[in-house]
Amino acid sequence: MREVNDNIVEICIESIAAQVADAYADKQGISVTDAMRLFMTTKTYELLTNPKSFLYLEAAPYVEDMLGAELAGDWESWMEV
Repeated sequence: MREVNDNIVEICIESIAAQVADAYADKQGISVTDAMRLFMTTKTYELLTNPKSFLYLEAAPYVEDMLGAELAGDWESWMEV
């Protein structure tokens, strides 16, 4: 089996982050830039950007659900997602 190199991991992280920010911006009626700025301050983003969490292997809607739970202060759901 081939190992995943750092470039592929980074591409996955950036792609998911962009998709999550875009979806959040649409839902909140804000700019993608503002959504990304907010996203980058969250624990969800911190986990996404930590390759050891393997969150970059999940689909963007899964990460979006995590973000929504975190921003709602629903840490129990956040931990379950």
